[in-house]
Formats: sequence, C-alpha cells, structure tokens
Amino acid sequence: MKRLLMTLAMSLFLTAGGHAAKFEARAATPAPELKARDLSGTPKTLADYRGKVVLLNFWASWCPPCLHEMPSMERLRVKMAGRPLEIVALASAESVEDVKPFLSKMKLGFPILLDPDGSNTKRWKVFALPTTFLLDAEGRVRYVLTGSTEWDEGEALRVIESMLPKPGAQVK
Repeated sequence: MKRLLMTLAMSLFLTAGGHAAKFEARAATPAPELKARDLSGTPKTLADYRGKVVLLNFWASWCPPCLHEMPSMERLRVKMAGRPLEIVALASAESVEDVKPFLSKMKLGFPILLDPDGSNTKRWKVFALPTTFLLDAEGRVRYVLTGSTEWDEGEALRVIESMLPKPGAQVK
C-alpha cells in the first residue's frame, strides 16, 4: 500500500508542480469515523475537536509533497492562534517509529495521530497523499484537497478564513 500511495503522491506532486488543485467543496456531510492514537498512545476521535474547524491532513513521512507542506501548516497554526481551528495530521499506514525521525527535525505544534494499519485512510477513502479534509465546527466535511498547498496563504487561507468566525465575533 505504501508503494502505491507513494507513486500516487509523486505523480500528483509532479503534475501539480508542488501546488494542489482547487479545493473541492462538499455538501455538509458528517465526517467518517476517526479512531487513532497520538504519539504518546492516547486514543483520539473527532469528538475531541468538536466546536472547532478541523484541518485533517492525511500524510506520510516518505511522501515529499506531504513534507513540503508541513511548515506552512505550522505557520498557519501560529497565525491562527486563539481562533477555533485545530490542525491534525494523521500519519497514514505508519507507526511512531516511522514518523519520529521526521518529527525530530521539524518541530510541529499540532497533533500528530497515527494510523498504523491504514484503517482510517481506507474509511476516509484517501487514495493519494497528501489529502486534506476541512471539517466545520459540527464535524461535517466541507472541503477536500488532494495534493499539497501552502496553507498559510492564497486560496487555502481564504477557504479556512471563510469557515471561521471573524476575530472578536461571538461563537455560538
């Protein structure tokens, strides 16, 4: 499965020149189940992030486009501090031993979850890496992006901003 995902990720990266295609808007549909563990082994589900817009990124440590976009996800996290946005990166079909070497080089302040058997990747119908789902505060899928992007600028930032309440606005 890793070889297939790597081939798809590389072809997407080369075709898109390192930048993703447009965001695919979705009708607000409930997100599939997510059951994963963080790096310390604590179980996590989407309910842990309810009430926030969630950027759920499926990635792998061997995927160049995935690694390319990680710094922009961290910049987005810093830029959006105090806003109801949670960035969650799910390492697809990888163990903690697979991702630790990468994470020791790049300090990330957002949760990294593990999907060692690929069950979440299959359930969410992820066929290429990276694939990112943007969920609204009620846990519904609103946008999907296959491929990498710069998350802290351009279309990606505009889409995320459109899902968030304006700074200082009352959150319901």
